[in-house]
Amino acid sequence: MALIVQKYGGTSVANPERIEHVAGKVAATRAQGHDVVVVVSAMAGETDRLIGLAKEITPRPSPRELDVLLSTGEQVTIALLSMALEKRGVPARSYTGGQVRILTDNAHNKARILEIDDARVRADLEAGRVVVVAGFQGVDREGNITTLGRGGSDTTAVALAAALGADECQIFTDVDGVYTTDPRVVPEARRLDRITFEEMLELASLGSKVLQIRSVEFAGKYRVPLRVLSTFQEGPGTLITYEEPDMEQPLISGIAFNRDEAKLTVLGVPDRPGIAAGILGPISEANIEVDMIVQNVAEDGTTDFTFTVHRNDFERAREILEQVAPKLGARGVDGDTRIVKVSLVGVGMRSHAGIASRMFAALARENINIQMISTSEIKISVVVDERYLELAVRTLHDAFELSEPPREGD
Repeated sequence: MALIVQKYGGTSVANPERIEHVAGKVAATRAQGHDVVVVVSAMAGETDRLIGLAKEITPRPSPRELDVLLSTGEQVTIALLSMALEKRGVPARSYTGGQVRILTDNAHNKARILEIDDARVRADLEAGRVVVVAGFQGVDREGNITTLGRGGSDTTAVALAAALGADECQIFTDVDGVYTTDPRVVPEARRLDRITFEEMLELASLGSKVLQIRSVEFAGKYRVPLRVLSTFQEGPGTLITYEEPDMEQPLISGIAFNRDEAKLTVLGVPDRPGIAAGILGPISEANIEVDMIVQNVAEDGTTDFTFTVHRNDFERAREILEQVAPKLGARGVDGDTRIVKVSLVGVGMRSHAGIASRMFAALARENINIQMISTSEIKISVVVDERYLELAVRTLHDAFELSEPPREGD
């Protein structure tokens, strides 16, 4: 008998019929002899509806009161799911994050979990009950309701699994696992049987929407085996686990892409110490995250300093640079919002040379110009014109034969 934590997202509990379906899956897991803790999100669209209600009252609702409002979405789901389980003869008990006492910091709308008091959950499990917990929420030390930010139910599930020492944390969603890339772009994309935490973290940070980054970080830190499964079709899903020495590793596990990129260039800056800090300091102070950075030095002693930001931050970042540029002696500021980032990810890169040259050659054959490059031990990212996004992803997927199962020795 194992202890399983299952998490069901908004689409999985979108209406009473789907909640009944989830209750059937939970009951089936328990019938196999397992202890089960279930974490649920609000019903699909409910959080947006609640935000809309708040905005009808005030365009800038108090973060504390917004958390009080948003936390009600999950409270509805836990009660309905517990009712559906009880109807099936499965003893169940629902808890809000505050009732479990999922303790967080006091950063409303984006709180972080500090600790979990698992006593009530363990007592219910020992009494033979399924425990149904509201995801996405907790309380701070003053007892104020907090929420964890978009996708926070994944983090709740992983944190509970870590606190309880669960054998596996199963994330049920509307896809049946993690794929080599988005099947909507490459229909031949292959579902991965397993992937390492490190690779999943890179894929999540680079644009893959399967799992929230914080949940993967949490799972990796506490070594909680994660499995991504479909609510709507049976299958083994994808196991996300720590790297095993004898594990057969392909060169590349997946391709991620991000459409929300924008590029800014400060032109003709004097090439002297402190320039990078002079450019990026004001950007950082405005809480704008910088991703890739490239600096090109010219023969006349000046440099063009280029970096990328999220597309939503482009206009604000450009305004800041246009104020800073004259003080730094720059010729001007240029920008481009018509770019995308495409990334190869794979722990197999560590032990194989030539991945980058193979990537660049494949893109060159399709006349796709690379504007920026960034690398790490298990990742290579390039920035290209947005019109080439799908062609670039398909080309790289073919070049690294990702539709084929990995061969021994790859």
